[in-house]
Amino acid sequence: MRVCIVGAGAIGSLLGARLAAAGVEANALARGATLAALRQHGWRLDSAQGRIGGPLRASDQAGELGVHDLVVIAVKAPALSALAPSLAPLIGAHSVVLPAMNGVPWWFCQGRPGFDTPLQSVDPGGAIARAIAFERVLGCVVHVSASTPEPGLALHRVGQGLIVGEPDPGRGRSERVQRVADLLARAGFEPTKAADVRHDIWFKLWGNLTMNPVSALTGATVDRVLGDPLVRAFCSAVMIEAAAVGARIGCPIAQNPEERHVVSSRLGAFRTSMLQDVDAGRAIELDAIVGAVHEIAQRVGVATPNVDALLGLTRLFARGRGLYPAA
Repeated sequence: MRVCIVGAGAIGSLLGARLAAAGVEANALARGATLAALRQHGWRLDSAQGRIGGPLRASDQAGELGVHDLVVIAVKAPALSALAPSLAPLIGAHSVVLPAMNGVPWWFCQGRPGFDTPLQSVDPGGAIARAIAFERVLGCVVHVSASTPEPGLALHRVGQGLIVGEPDPGRGRSERVQRVADLLARAGFEPTKAADVRHDIWFKLWGNLTMNPVSALTGATVDRVLGDPLVRAFCSAVMIEAAAVGARIGCPIAQNPEERHVVSSRLGAFRTSMLQDVDAGRAIELDAIVGAVHEIAQRVGVATPNVDALLGLTRLFARGRGLYPAA
């Protein structure tokens, strides 16, 4: 199976290096300093077990790489709308597209009652849906933590879990889900084949919905966010609203916020991905994590005043720092 990783950041480089080390042809669509590093060194991944990696073809032009069996999209959500139309040379009639991204993906509500138009928060104007056919997509949830200490080098911190599944639960655990899961297992991951990957996406989002933006706003690590009783109560209120939205769209949440806080507190002084982006001066993934919840809630008629406040405050904060588009 030929694999192309689109976006060789932390998760993209982790996947590419592990696949290459397992003998899989894993190429990359990258740019700038990352592209230069990949061309010079190949894939590189550091972990507690040492360094692994392997060779690849890397380019900033999809046409130079050609059609691949599996196209893994690992870019930050704000970048995908502009990038998606250029990916056509990678995607053939039998290719599978696996978005390994944070938050609500562009395809999440496609084909669902009440969602005749794309989510503007994650696919403004429907550019992504036009460029990547729904039939080519497999859903993915990443339960892995990694970072990039320098361009083209990934550092694996914790976790081996990847959940894959059909975006249409009516297709069940299909043959292509099995093929992708087998490939990921070959590379040392612990894949789960989801019966309804939308539920798994929403459940992860439910846990990240507050920790990411609140940490970005305050500069606080997860332990400090949860250690303040007023902030903890606000986070719980946001999560209760998001659970109500999930129930309306067929993604019910079995936990309550306090049960989730206990799980999150085990992370200790953890710096969320959104806080890391703020510190690095990178655009934040606010729309995929919070904006999409706000938009879905509006479409299904669920009031979310606390979600809305969190979105507005974080948006204002990020705009003041040039990390989110102006109105």
